[in-house]
Amino acid sequence: MKAITQDTYGQADVLQFKDIDMPVAGPDEVLIRIRAAAIDAGTWHLMTGEPYLLRLGFGLKRPKVPVRGREMAGTIEAAGANVTDFKPGDDVVGTATNGTFAEYVTATTARLAPKPASLSFEQAAAIPISGITAVQAVRDTAKIQAGQKVLVIGAAGGVGTYIVQLAKAFGAEVTGVCSTAKTELVQSIGADHVIDYTSQQIPAGRYDVVFDIAGNRKLTEVRRALTPKGMLVLVGGENGGIWLGGMERVLGATLLSPFVSHRLRNVLAIERRKDLEFLIGMIEDGKVKPVIGRTCGLAEVPGTIKDLQAGSARGKTVVII
Repeated sequence: MKAITQDTYGQADVLQFKDIDMPVAGPDEVLIRIRAAAIDAGTWHLMTGEPYLLRLGFGLKRPKVPVRGREMAGTIEAAGANVTDFKPGDDVVGTATNGTFAEYVTATTARLAPKPASLSFEQAAAIPISGITAVQAVRDTAKIQAGQKVLVIGAAGGVGTYIVQLAKAFGAEVTGVCSTAKTELVQSIGADHVIDYTSQQIPAGRYDVVFDIAGNRKLTEVRRALTPKGMLVLVGGENGGIWLGGMERVLGATLLSPFVSHRLRNVLAIERRKDLEFLIGMIEDGKVKPVIGRTCGLAEVPGTIKDLQAGSARGKTVVII
């Protein structure tokens, strides 16, 4: 089968489009014919092996799993002997640990959900990682309530577009922060206000909750936007050092939180079927929609990742397979 693989860490030029052996489902797994996959921030981190801390779990000198990609939508081709909740022919959406930039993948069913007929494979593939992260940030960590004023920094990205929509669905007044070229997109998904960070300042002392997805501002700068008892929720971060990545800010926030009036929290998402099904339900009810900024073919993935590194992403980028 065709797949995007790598045998060493590095930039996008380490990715190879080539033929590899098809995986075989174990007794507790299903074999899925992938129809669409999506690119998330983790794709870049696993490609480069940065921050170095992640290599402890994913391979010190080279990736343990050579195929990139983790989220997908497709059709079950075969089911292991112990699988009872899905069968061949079922369309599913979810994540896998052994690489989804490929024609086939194996997965455990705990991270899968049925794909609604109302969603295309491309739309479904854009849901799992960014969507689950947003659900756990908005519903579980911040516990957004109606009437709260919410700021989303990085509102036009994969996670940001879901956070904007979920916060609105929960009744908040939402302000999105993005660049000039993305303001129209953020408005189109329901933001009450949009701040163009290239020409506007974030108001001080206004927001009950700030979600910082971009990760390129100091904690003191972001906290300035909060009300005295407000909450800052850190969702990832791309501008840390090569050893810890965005974890420096997370650790700093954790250490600082007991000594300030603001509540400083971070989100380390756990991929759970119930959260995936919750978000799919919100989508079917018309309260949230996947935002796809770009599609590409499997062979185009290396070049597409280069473009994403330049900061051009709007919503999710989906790979059609």
